[in-house]
Amino acid sequence: MSLVLIDADVLGRRRTGDETYVLNLLRSLPEPAAAAGLRLAAATRFPELVPDGVEAIELAAGSQEVRMAWRMPRLLRRLRPALAHFQHALPPRLSCPAVVTLHDLSFERSRKAMPLKDTVAFRATVPRSARQAARVIAVSERTKRDAIELYGVSPERIVVIPHGVDPAFSPDADGAPGGYLLFVGAIQQRKDPLAALTAAEALGLPLVVVGPEKEPGLAEELRRRGADVRGYVETTELAELYRGADALVLPSRYEGFGLPVVEAMACGTPVVASDDAALREVAGDAAVLAGPDGFTEAVCRALGERDRLVAAGLEHARWFSWAEAARRTVDVYLEALA
Repeated sequence: MSLVLIDADVLGRRRTGDETYVLNLLRSLPEPAAAAGLRLAAATRFPELVPDGVEAIELAAGSQEVRMAWRMPRLLRRLRPALAHFQHALPPRLSCPAVVTLHDLSFERSRKAMPLKDTVAFRATVPRSARQAARVIAVSERTKRDAIELYGVSPERIVVIPHGVDPAFSPDADGAPGGYLLFVGAIQQRKDPLAALTAAEALGLPLVVVGPEKEPGLAEELRRRGADVRGYVETTELAELYRGADALVLPSRYEGFGLPVVEAMACGTPVVASDDAALREVAGDAAVLAGPDGFTEAVCRALGERDRLVAAGLEHARWFSWAEAARRTVDVYLEALA
C-alpha cells in the first residue's frame, strides 16, 4: 500500500478551524484510503491525539521554521511516502509529490489580517507552495478564485472540498434559547467582534465571545464594554454555547470558509453573518446576511424569523459532511499520485 504522510502539527494547539479540519479529516480518511490502497501516517508533536486507523509519528517542533526547513524534510527522506499533505505551505525541500490545503488568503488581501511576523512568513511560503503542489485543495470557491487570481495557479490543479460538521454539533431537544448572542472566531480586527458587540448592546442582549485572543488589546476592549470573553473552549462546551444562543453573529470582513456558520446551523441556531463572498457561499439562503452597518437590524430580523432560520439551517448543514470531504480528498491523493 502507498504511504500518505499528513502534516498534523496543528493537533492539540488550539488552532480553531485548522485543527478542526485536520482532526476530522484524520477521523474520516482511513476507510476510503484503505479502499484506495493507501496507508496513512500523521506527523505531530502530540501523537496521542491521532485517531485510530492512522499511524502516529511524533515530530518535535521548537521552531516552526526549523521544523519545516529541517525536521520535516528529514522525516520525508526517512519514511519515503508516496505523497505528503500539508496545510498552507510546503517544506522548501520535498522528496515526494505533495498536496496543500489553502484555508484562506486573507494575509494577501490585508496587511492587518494577522500579525506582521505571520504575514511575512505566509507571503514568503504560501505562493510558492500553491504553485509547487501537485494538487491544491481549497475549502471554498472563494479561496480557489483567490489562488487563481493572486498566484496564477491553474484551475485544473485546484479542487474545492468544503469542510464537514463535527457530529458533536447537533440541536438541543427543547431548543430554548438562552438570551445571549454568540460570536465565534479568533479575536482580531478581521473578524470584527466589535460589530457583534454593538448589535448586542443595541438590543440589550449580552454577547458571549469564543475564540483565541490573537489581539489582546481588542479582547480587553470587548471585556471593558461588557462582553463575556471565554477564550478557546473545547468542542463539547462550544456546542452547548451554540445551542443556547439566540443567534450566532459573525461580522467577519474576510473568510476562507466560515466554519462557525455551519456548526451553528447544525445546532439549530440562527446565523447572522457579513455579506462576505465565502460566507455567502457557505450560508446559502439559510442565514441573514448584513453589510458593515446593518448588524443590529439583521439580528432583529433573525430573532423574528427564528423558526424559519432554524429549520433552514438544520437542512442546509446536512450538506456538509466530513465523510464526503474525506472521500474527495482521497480522490485528490490518487490524482496527485497519477
